[in-house]
Amino acid sequence: MNIVVVGTQWGDEGKGRVIDFLSREVDAIVRFQGGSNAGHTVVVDGEIFVFHLVPSGILHPGKSCIIGNGVVVDPGELLAELESLRARNIDIKGLRLSSSAHIVMPYHKEIEKIEEKQRGKKKIGTTKKGVGPAYTDKIARRGIRVGDLLNEKVLAEKLDVNFVLLANYYRLNLCKKDILSRYLEYGDKLREYITDTSILVNQLIKKNKEILFEGAQGTLLDIDHGTYPFVTSSCTSAGGVCIGVGIGPTRIDKVLGVAKVYTTRVGEGPFPTEIEGREGEILKERGKEYGATTGRPRRCGWFDGVILRYADRINGLDELVLTKLDVLDKLDRIKICTAYKYKDKAIEDFPFQVVSLRECEPIYEEMEGWEEDTSQVSRYEDLPEKAQAYLRRIEEIGELPIGYLSLSPERAGLIKCKE
Repeated sequence: MNIVVVGTQWGDEGKGRVIDFLSREVDAIVRFQGGSNAGHTVVVDGEIFVFHLVPSGILHPGKSCIIGNGVVVDPGELLAELESLRARNIDIKGLRLSSSAHIVMPYHKEIEKIEEKQRGKKKIGTTKKGVGPAYTDKIARRGIRVGDLLNEKVLAEKLDVNFVLLANYYRLNLCKKDILSRYLEYGDKLREYITDTSILVNQLIKKNKEILFEGAQGTLLDIDHGTYPFVTSSCTSAGGVCIGVGIGPTRIDKVLGVAKVYTTRVGEGPFPTEIEGREGEILKERGKEYGATTGRPRRCGWFDGVILRYADRINGLDELVLTKLDVLDKLDRIKICTAYKYKDKAIEDFPFQVVSLRECEPIYEEMEGWEEDTSQVSRYEDLPEKAQAYLRRIEEIGELPIGYLSLSPERAGLIKCKE
């Protein structure tokens, strides 16, 4: 079975640990979009691993871990990540990198800093990792791809063009000769991993191997379907798998949507269920809501059923994976947003325009909290009845079954809900 795992909120839903958990049962894990602006955290026996480019399944020996063409790759960061894994005795022989994936260059990071500063109060809130400008170059047909790092003549020619169009235009103090030398060295170090990953993945499918497709960020950050312009620069929804890997849509068997049992957001943009004050701080501290990539504190809010229904529509979800239930353990009252109030009318569909979303007020249902420790529970039926009632209500609002539930950061804290 070929399964896609996507975030259903604004990212940070816990996809990394879900991928790690499900990787035990598959042959290959494929990352299909995003870049080092993403951070997936996995906890194994108290040891913390944070992945930015390497698929989260790398912690399982013998698995093929593939970075697809839809990812934009910072080769320096990728090599540092690989070196860190080697130092911790993690086998990385199964890693493969698409020759068609685009490269993040030094000028991309500088350009992103300049543009964010120029936006002033209307800034997007990017990670300044150069991911957006790298995708811009890809669409503008001047991008540098992984395969170009293996050909000095091609790389030099593309750098010449980009220095005229970009580095010189932005008056960046960068040395083209130094960049050429450094990136050729990157290419040499990555050579053994570089291949046509579309061929590789399709060969695995023909051999009936089971594949897990790993997305970064979340549906509400999708370049087309997210809260534009406060989005990332790639297709974070399930549809991005096909173009980000090079497979046909009929090859996808199942789509899992990951969501926290509350909602978080990093950076700028509207957030209808955001909680101000003490309750928001409780969620942030208990949930350790700080970005894995930047360390920025995440904004916290109640669970948003409108967003869940929207994510289902965009992704065609088959099942939900809910994370961080234990974060709610100490609350006596819990709210769930079931609809929005917009211009004195109740609406159940997510508004496409950010200007409309800013004017929406959440319509809440309030439920009793369970005020019991759930972090050590290993079976769904052993959860407090009030916790089960809360989860059932999420299923009803989203019209989706909950397949898995996360009760703690550790691997053992992820349980299957219903056999």
